Amino acid sequence: MKGYLGIDVGSVSTNIVFIDNKGEVQDSLYIRTRGRPIEAVKKGLEELYLSRPEMKVLGVGTTGSGRALIGVMVGADSIKNEITAHAVAATHIHPDVRTVLEIGGQDSKIIIVRRGVVVDFAMNTVCAAGTGSFLDQQASRLGIPIKEFGNLALQSKNPVRIAGRCSVFAESDMIHKQQMGHPIPDIIAGLCTALVRNYLNNVGKGKEILEPVIFQGGVAANVGIRKAFEDALKVKIIIPKYFNVMGAIGAALLAREEVEYGKKSTKFKGFDMLKMDFQASSFECDGCPNHCEVINFKQNGKLIARWGAKCPRWEVS
Repeated sequence: MKGYLGIDVGSVSTNIVFIDNKGEVQDSLYIRTRGRPIEAVKKGLEELYLSRPEMKVLGVGTTGSGRALIGVMVGADSIKNEITAHAVAATHIHPDVRTVLEIGGQDSKIIIVRRGVVVDFAMNTVCAAGTGSFLDQQASRLGIPIKEFGNLALQSKNPVRIAGRCSVFAESDMIHKQQMGHPIPDIIAGLCTALVRNYLNNVGKGKEILEPVIFQGGVAANVGIRKAFEDALKVKIIIPKYFNVMGAIGAALLAREEVEYGKKSTKFKGFDMLKMDFQASSFECDGCPNHCEVINFKQNGKLIARWGAKCPRWEVS
């Protein structure tokens, strides 16, 4: 089958999708990055290739915080930021969407769309970051599987108020409420409400949130958070089928646009790239007061890319 790869490399997860010519998802993978983006992408691509050896890749797109690194590694045709990738995926799947709420492991975003065009957006401020990781941490602390965390919130009869402005205070307040004897479902429901309140006050502040509203990112799996959004916004929240890999879908669609509409051949290095050795290193430039941190990226010992400098001094010819 012919199609396009999309790779979303974040600090917590690495997501890979393979879409066909029509933009339909044929395969998707969700892998923990564990601080090793190169290894995570190699593992995902190998798994994908083994399951679909007949696959013919027409183009590759990357996004996420590791998009530049992985883009050079795989030979990406498109390297775009997360806002663009998530908006493209959301409008592809729901063309009439007007608000995109996105909460991942380490960051949060809101994207305002009107008539298929992004007109405003915001990313997390410090105190709205890490919602996914914080939920994982609290589920682990309470000994509750993360998949059941949201369901417990729905069982709450009397949610307690949790101070959710900062994760440190939220955890402290949760422990205090446990010691006061409040039932766990009421505490979890309170936490979901607090996290949504924090998101709307920090990320969504001043934004015009209109329906249809799509909620995507790994945290969208949590039904407690979805209900808290619906209670706060008084609107129906739509969870897309591939809510946790929407960035990768957007990256694949952008690669298709670049290759197909630009009538170009793909830069993808092929799956032989999985056997290659990739190494990244850095140094501080002392050429001027900027003291740029310059990244060297080598493939099988040969320097193939360099970035991070504010001037052309270290450009690779």
